[in-house]
Amino acid sequence: MNHRHIVAAVALVTVALLVPQGAAAQDVPRTAWGQPDLQGVWDFATMTPLERPAEYAGQTTLSEEDAANVVAQSNQRWQSISEGVGDDSTGTYDEFWFDAGTGVTEDRRTSLIVEPSNGRVPALTPTAAERVAARRAYLADHPADSWEDRSIGERCILGFNTGPPMAPSAYNNVMQLFQTEDHVVIFNEMVHDARIVQLGGVPHLPPHMRQWHGDSRGYWDGDTLVVETVNFTGKTSYRGSTDSLHLTERFTRADAGTLLYEFTISEPRTFTQPWTAVVPMKMSEHPIYEYACHEGNYGMEGILAGHREEEREAAAGAR
Repeated sequence: MNHRHIVAAVALVTVALLVPQGAAAQDVPRTAWGQPDLQGVWDFATMTPLERPAEYAGQTTLSEEDAANVVAQSNQRWQSISEGVGDDSTGTYDEFWFDAGTGVTEDRRTSLIVEPSNGRVPALTPTAAERVAARRAYLADHPADSWEDRSIGERCILGFNTGPPMAPSAYNNVMQLFQTEDHVVIFNEMVHDARIVQLGGVPHLPPHMRQWHGDSRGYWDGDTLVVETVNFTGKTSYRGSTDSLHLTERFTRADAGTLLYEFTISEPRTFTQPWTAVVPMKMSEHPIYEYACHEGNYGMEGILAGHREEEREAAAGAR
């Protein structure tokens, strides 16, 4: 078995363990054409971190006391971000706007990452480490020469938590899924991103045709929807990845109120091994709301204007 097959096998076992015991195929809601019905608004906010914290090394699940501590620490973190740290910080949003969840996953995992078994993102390859370090060094000296130096999230091109892959963040951890017999639409509330996924063996776009979301194609593996995405651009780096990123996502309806979302990152130019995370999504009774990021993106104007002022002050001081 190659590395990808091993990761897939581990992930399948993990998802099987997360699906409620006794849940049978006939219990899964189905569409009129017989596919599992994955449609609805799904909330993936959780205080379970993507990576396992150092204090829980070697520990796959939390005790009730540990879980309470994780929740308390998460609440304190978002409060600190809201209020700012240090005399020169103005903070960010009022705490009211953050919606990072109210607790950890029901199984009290120490991380969303399930493979590798240490619950951590694998080490970068030496070449990737050099590439990431060079980019950080450049941004340290050129944080806002232009809008191109800022992240794609700040530029309202893609959401911080929409990826793909989707991973919990500060707020707008909500997506809506639509189905037809031959298409699936994954619509995220953050930056109102929409991915249209063709099903039924449609080939991927030619390698030279790159897209912000990559090029997604889907198929059914039993009752699990599998979405394979390639053809990313180098501008949509995920934790240091390049345009050779291969993303595999799996959507499994565990019960009427739970959708298990699993993603596997395979990118040998960046990571020393593939890695997988599983994010439980809960059915939401609330609708998706418009997130008009670019229309009200005063933050970008302020960032660039602030740095131009700093440059003027530095130039004046040098004279």
